[in-house]
Amino acid sequence: MEFDISRLVSWLDENLPGFGRIQVGRINAGHSNLTYRVSREGHDRAWILRRPPQGELLPTSHDVLREYRVLRILGEGAHRVRVPRVVAACEDPGVIGVPFYLMEEVPGIVVRDRMPSWLGSPGQADRLAGEVIDALAEVHTAPCEALIAARLGRPHGYLGRQLDRWRAQWHGRSRLTGDPAAAPRDLADFHVVADWLARNIPEEQPPAVVHGDYKLDNLVVSRDADGAPRVAAVLDWEMATTGDPRADLGYLLALWPQPGEPTPVPNLVPECDVLPDRAVLAERWQEATGRRADALPWFITLALWKLATVLEMSYTRWISGTADDGFFAEMETTVPRLLARARATCGA
Repeated sequence: MEFDISRLVSWLDENLPGFGRIQVGRINAGHSNLTYRVSREGHDRAWILRRPPQGELLPTSHDVLREYRVLRILGEGAHRVRVPRVVAACEDPGVIGVPFYLMEEVPGIVVRDRMPSWLGSPGQADRLAGEVIDALAEVHTAPCEALIAARLGRPHGYLGRQLDRWRAQWHGRSRLTGDPAAAPRDLADFHVVADWLARNIPEEQPPAVVHGDYKLDNLVVSRDADGAPRVAAVLDWEMATTGDPRADLGYLLALWPQPGEPTPVPNLVPECDVLPDRAVLAERWQEATGRRADALPWFITLALWKLATVLEMSYTRWISGTADDGFFAEMETTVPRLLARARATCGA
């Protein structure tokens, strides 16, 4: 365990009162914030604890308390958004060394490196795709005023801020090495794609709630009474804000498996030849939201470029010894491949 569990148990006894011994175990899934399953004997449900990763972090990254605030707002609204219910948050680093929060566990599976057999037929895959888009449309049609009022989003300028944010994160990676004088690797495609994105920013649509990392492995999938797939919850709201919702659609499509296409990120996107075409998803999103799914090559390029930046930061932490997830070692080749794919998408 990465922290003194006795202090956490004392805090849980005060904030999750009840009978029975508390058990805490790390969930070895996902590659961003660290997650743990918390259970108590005598209770029929469990909770998920989320905390930042270990080591040096860049400003505004891995802000779990911000994520907690987003989930609380979306979970309390009258509009139906599929989020886990948050139950408690802790700002005191004296408990486990960093801030953290807890949310209720949502039963189901997360699709990562492979599709489960019960989703392998075209019919089930079509139903899953419909659920994925319907859950996203619920996010994009939810009122965004509460997030703006809580300073968790702004009404305008999202796309320009995205370019500024991820450029700054790329150039700030030396702080993750523990040696400010150290120079992380530089990749020419990053700058070529960034310049193309800046020259071709589309006119923004009216703001909506934006998830920021919407893809298959951030969804909990369950089965209804008829055995059909259902998206039970949308996870990982760390980058949520308000802005142009086509950014979420482009992100989903950039990582949507298609027959004959190489997997862009091994162990993060499953290989699957039965999922419907991206155009089908875009059309369903238009119908569900009443918005235009235009300028998609720009948003798909943005998604690949942004994901490459996020993974390069994790790779920098890996080579400096502050990340223990072996998945990040693969980013030595995955990040350049993502950037090359982004460049090919935009034709820069």
